[in-house]
Amino acid sequence: MARPKIQLDSKFQASLKDASLKLTGVKKRAFIAKATQDYFNSSPRQAETYMGWSRKAVELGLKELETGIFCQDNNQAKGRKKTEEHNLQLEDDIRSLVDEKSQADPKFQTVFYYARISARAVRQALITEKGYQQEELPSRQTIGAMLNRMGYRLKKHKK
Repeated sequence: MARPKIQLDSKFQASLKDASLKLTGVKKRAFIAKATQDYFNSSPRQAETYMGWSRKAVELGLKELETGIFCQDNNQAKGRKKTEEHNLQLEDDIRSLVDEKSQADPKFQTVFYYARISARAVRQALITEKGYQQEELPSRQTIGAMLNRMGYRLKKHKK
């Protein structure tokens, strides 16, 4: 028995796609699941064919509508971890090098410490004083970003 061919107006189809692109997470899955129930006979495969939606996302959305239990996304766990999390000792070593060469804001307008050492000099000191290898250290820019996250502000060196 052949399934009936689905006929969607191209404007309507574009509106559904546009609406689904503007939603994220649970709301998007609920929307595409409801649209799949209404227009595609609850078939994730047809929704994928006609709308380009992920079949797995449609299946999950249909299950969420059916059970009433919604899966929460864990977007915070995605992405690259900070350098400090990869090498825990590195932050302590940088702090020990920079603390002796930093000063508080003389006007006490900010809580930052001004480092009288450049990120390039910190990287070189880590190699010479702390025994790190070139390959295991992050780049100069990354060390500068780490110093900023640690509460140090680098000043431009005057020539």
